[in-house]
Amino acid sequence: MQRDVMNYDLLIVGAGPAGLAAAIRAKQQAAAAGREVGVCVLEKGAEVGAQILSGAVIDPRALDELIPDWREQGAPMTTAVTQDEFLVLDEDRGYTLPGWGLPPMLRNHGTYIASLGEVCQWLAQQAEALGVEIYAGFSAAEVLYDEQGRVAGVITGDMGRDAHGKETAQFAAGMEIRAPYTLFAEGARGSLTRQLEETLQLRADSGPQKFGIGIKEIWRVPAERHVPGMVRHTLGWPLDNRTGGGSFIYHYGEQLVAIGFVVHLDYANPHLSPFDEFQRFKTHPAIRPLLEGAERLSYGARAISEGGIQAWPKLVFPGGALIGCGAGMINLPRIKGTHNAMKSGMLAAEAAVAAIVAGRAQDELTDYPTALTASWAGQELDSVRNIKPMLSRFGTVGGMMAAGVEMWLSAFGVRLPWTLRHRKPDHACLRPADEMPRIAYPKPDHVVTFDRMSSVALSNLAHDANQPCHLTLKDPAVPVAVNLPRWDAPEQRYCPAGVYEIVRDATGARLQINAQNCVHCKTCDIKDPTQNIVWVTPEGGSGPVYSAM
Repeated sequence: MQRDVMNYDLLIVGAGPAGLAAAIRAKQQAAAAGREVGVCVLEKGAEVGAQILSGAVIDPRALDELIPDWREQGAPMTTAVTQDEFLVLDEDRGYTLPGWGLPPMLRNHGTYIASLGEVCQWLAQQAEALGVEIYAGFSAAEVLYDEQGRVAGVITGDMGRDAHGKETAQFAAGMEIRAPYTLFAEGARGSLTRQLEETLQLRADSGPQKFGIGIKEIWRVPAERHVPGMVRHTLGWPLDNRTGGGSFIYHYGEQLVAIGFVVHLDYANPHLSPFDEFQRFKTHPAIRPLLEGAERLSYGARAISEGGIQAWPKLVFPGGALIGCGAGMINLPRIKGTHNAMKSGMLAAEAAVAAIVAGRAQDELTDYPTALTASWAGQELDSVRNIKPMLSRFGTVGGMMAAGVEMWLSAFGVRLPWTLRHRKPDHACLRPADEMPRIAYPKPDHVVTFDRMSSVALSNLAHDANQPCHLTLKDPAVPVAVNLPRWDAPEQRYCPAGVYEIVRDATGARLQINAQNCVHCKTCDIKDPTQNIVWVTPEGGSGPVYSAM
């Protein structure tokens, strides 16, 4: 197919915090070197920030380095954390842990509650002011390689194909976007990142990545219940000790509360539904009074990379690099990754610009992983590298006790000499349905708990039904022939958007895929026990258009 071609010096896939920080740093470094460097950022969402979802309590350390006067420049980070609570829940009560007992790393002094989507929109403005070209609504559908197998850029998705893949009257072929270096900043379980890992064997020397699913709602609460700057985290109920996860509740803005729930995707029970665990959590006596009489404004979900540095794939390859949460920059016990993601993008951009100024092209940016490992971000992630494996091995109670000891030792400068490995990927953790207890979830009361469809309605989805399904199956027979009898079709429950349904009629059972409901969380691509579901990017601009998430 004949395609239009656009050429840049540096191409960045994804306008999240890592990608935008990389774009800004590239322009800053190029200006310091007296060199003009063309930088392009592709974003599959309809606008920058449309598909950004995070808690978010943000550590400003990377932003302080990138744009030191960000406060004066009007960055939308105005709610400083003023109160910090950590609760352990049983079914009826909540037990507050004393602040003095928490490792210093878990304290949120000096951080800010914000909408990461709004922060990304602001970062995009700063990038464009420096001359960065940002194209929202353009999905990167395919990695472009040269004759030597080096990454040469990407091909954007075709527009105007019908549900069967045929060209319609509105058809427009995707473009080739070429650059000597391409930085992939797709976030957790990026579709091109997955392709690169498989094609270039980037995981040959690393363990599997580990993931969680984060589900989030924004509420407007009565003024008398709003405590600006309040941060509250919980562990325990409704999850059992062998199922990792917890909640966050952040007060910020004009009577706004961000409330969310994370479930680690290495859970074993195929009957578990992360969405319904979140709804059940909100009924706890310590949580429900905050939400009764309040207004739910937004809903969304996103996978989280939790594996740490031992789950990093090889970060560089000829012609490109992985940055941000696509590589895995989350500090799991802190429940923060934005600052590390931004730092990774900044360091990759510095390496890329140095290479461009030196006249290099399409080689490995080896200075980037070296600098990242030596940076404060690499040191921070190294200090918590054993936390996720401890939780997986010892459960919530034992894992947190062991994690607390290691974090306190780290606070005193003691680094334990071992690194625990992840034993298996999340999809391999499910046990057969007949070996695990069924879970009876209560029906939604539509006061503080809700069903999937009324929730997805708050995600502001935009999806043309007459396009190829982006939720592809390697073998269409597997969902009914394998997943249904062995795991009771777990895709019906791990999906937080009602995308997958087992429909029974006179011809028998079949899997129905409601692709128009997809919020692009990537959980199906991660948790499907047979790895039969492969998430590929739909037409650019499809999916959620989150507001202030």
